[in-house]
Amino acid sequence: MTRFLLTRLAGLVLILLLVCLFTFGVFFVLSPDPAVQICGKNCTPELIDQIRTNLGLDRPLLEQFLTFLGGLFAGRTYGEGAGAIDCPAPCLGYSFQYSQSVWDMITDRLPVTVTLAVGAAVLWLLAGVVGGLISALKQGTWWDRGAMVVALAGLSIPNYVFALVLQYVLVVELEWLPFPAAVEFGEDPALWFQSYLMPWIVLAFAYASVYARLTRANVIDTLSENYVRTARAKGLPGRLVIRRHALRPALTPITTIFGMDFAGLLGGALITESVFGLNGVGKMTADAITKNDQPVIMGVTLLAAFFVVVGNVVVDLVYTALDPRVRVTSS
Repeated sequence: MTRFLLTRLAGLVLILLLVCLFTFGVFFVLSPDPAVQICGKNCTPELIDQIRTNLGLDRPLLEQFLTFLGGLFAGRTYGEGAGAIDCPAPCLGYSFQYSQSVWDMITDRLPVTVTLAVGAAVLWLLAGVVGGLISALKQGTWWDRGAMVVALAGLSIPNYVFALVLQYVLVVELEWLPFPAAVEFGEDPALWFQSYLMPWIVLAFAYASVYARLTRANVIDTLSENYVRTARAKGLPGRLVIRRHALRPALTPITTIFGMDFAGLLGGALITESVFGLNGVGKMTADAITKNDQPVIMGVTLLAAFFVVVGNVVVDLVYTALDPRVRVTSS
């Protein structure tokens, strides 16, 4: 187990290093003039020259990359003298359009994104796994057909369309919910729940549809295995057979996609946050793309890659608990 964990951690470090190299290459090597791109649309020649000097774009590429990499761990300083800009670690870049560190911008908005991701994840796991399990156990019934029709609708309807329809019905017409807002839990727990409920539902709808279909297919396949028939022939209770012998193996692929989906959401739910006006990482990314604020785009890219890579390692560790064969192989 220790060797398995060390191997995964070494792979994590290597992949993150490659991601940093790739991201640096895209924004600083392939870009025609990084200073112009970073400066944005409303810019002056003087500011472009200042950015070029602050970023050290006149230095060799290897030195630029090492400075960029060192800023992630030790911070860095943009420019020299009285006009120098200090960017403490972890320095993901500096937005010259907002005159703010990218890391500070992300941490200001990350709580909104985390709240949105966690709430939606709980909903889609409950709805997807439970709905898929019931559909598999009631295969061919009206419940099975109805659940799969709802799942197909969740995969077909775009998020922004569902969000606008839901907002019109629940907020404008029925007045059951307030317009979504980034309310803190400590201020008003009830208003916090009401404000996030609609974005949670919208974000979870499509994911729950995928999880329901996948759970249904996996449980149906598992129930046809010989060891399940043997367990039933031995007289084990039906619930015990389903919980231990049918559902547990079916959850293995669910664990894989959940780790990747949840980690990806931590990098920002761009469409959902933009539609509901939630000032999270996703909306910040959308605004940065509109304004061509490349340091912010680069910082969010690195953050999202970090979450995905770490999520992959966590999934591997969960595998060792769900599947004894992985545990034996890794020991």
